[in-house]
Amino acid sequence: MQIVRQLDPLRDALTEIRKDGSKIGLVPTMGALHRGHMRLVEVAMEQCDKVVASIFVNPAQFGEGEDLDAYPRPEAEDAALLEAAGVELLWAPTAEQIYPEGYATNVTVGGISDGLCGAARPGHFDGVATVVAKLFNQIRPDAAYFGEKDYQQLAIIRQMARDLDFTHDVVGVQTVRDPDGLALSSRNTYLTEEQRAKAAVLPKVMKDAAKAIAAGENLSVVLDNAKTRLLASGFHKIDYLELRNAIDLSVLDVFTNPARLFVAARIGQTRLIDNIPIS
Repeated sequence: MQIVRQLDPLRDALTEIRKDGSKIGLVPTMGALHRGHMRLVEVAMEQCDKVVASIFVNPAQFGEGEDLDAYPRPEAEDAALLEAAGVELLWAPTAEQIYPEGYATNVTVGGISDGLCGAARPGHFDGVATVVAKLFNQIRPDAAYFGEKDYQQLAIIRQMARDLDFTHDVVGVQTVRDPDGLALSSRNTYLTEEQRAKAAVLPKVMKDAAKAIAAGENLSVVLDNAKTRLLASGFHKIDYLELRNAIDLSVLDVFTNPARLFVAARIGQTRLIDNIPIS
């Protein structure tokens, strides 16, 4: 596996990869890889001839007081995982390669980025959209793969790809979970053993709420009960717990398909997010 850190060598390497007409799949990450990331790689390997992964801890998507400096960066371990999985090339640029001196352009996807995590993390999705647009231009993949755990991010990237005329597929991959149901996340490593045990209630509460909503129970009552259970179980703050349309992420006051239930809740110093479909 090639590890490339500068744009000119990246372009040369991609030209070589494409010589035989290979279909390229892109798996963008911020590193600290877990089974969820590796599932993206697996799906990309199934659907494409060659897979390119990227690792870049994007400063533009971290707000003031967030965990940019503390974000885990085990690049050697990550590279070993990607190589063992058959990834052809790892694009691991420096910040200067992504945001060179004088950089002044920002990508904003309106509407769909305003609520949920967009409300709690102002500017976050501008940073996501900007860096993903750059990665799309740098790699020019035939398909790009993103996890459904970050469903709002996936929806924003799909909107951006449509609006900016990117022609490759944006593929969502189902959330990977631990045996107790908690969605895999690089930030799960921040949890203490006690917090990790308490966090396992989150997917259980989500599943019960989704079942009640699908059964026609009063939406406000169901959501209030779910919030109460989370707070009683060790979460100290709930940023949101909402039912939204699965396509445009508009708020739903009553259950209609397609719908997803979204949550962001805090335990200790860690903010966990999750979402599940309702049918």
